[in-house]
Amino acid sequence: YSFCTLLIKMATLELIPDHFQHIVRLLNTNVDGNRKVAFAFRMVKGIGVRFSFLCCKKAGVDPARRAGSLTIEEIERLSDVFADPLKYKIPSWFLNRQRDPKTGKTEHVTSNVVDIKLRDDKERLKKIRANRGVRHAYGWRVRGQHTCTTGRGGRVMGVTKKK
Repeated sequence: YSFCTLLIKMATLELIPDHFQHIVRLLNTNVDGNRKVAFAFRMVKGIGVRFSFLCCKKAGVDPARRAGSLTIEEIERLSDVFADPLKYKIPSWFLNRQRDPKTGKTEHVTSNVVDIKLRDDKERLKKIRANRGVRHAYGWRVRGQHTCTTGRGGRVMGVTKKK
């Protein structure tokens, strides 16, 4: 090795802390520890970049740090902010579940709860025979897209050639 490469290797070894984790476990999800905090938590379902930046700010964690360098206390603070964002004065319009049909509460759902709530909403729409529920039941387009020529589900189309 040349002298410059040795200096670079020593500098990178000093930057990596002793307690660095390559995989961080948060909200039943494995998070890549090599990514920066705000972008690493996007791996958790229900958490986007903007929400992650806001939660880092409320928890007092630098979003430019690597996720693997977080201490256990910082991870607990972040998971507490993710679990109850209204307690940390995050506005209700920022949350992904406003005025839940069953409970009427505004909350932010993450990980597997997102799938459970989505399935419950679809079942509720099917049960009351709403237009969206009927279209979900048939497997058709729900949001007003054109269906004449697109979305035929892989069926063969066209004219067969005579021999």
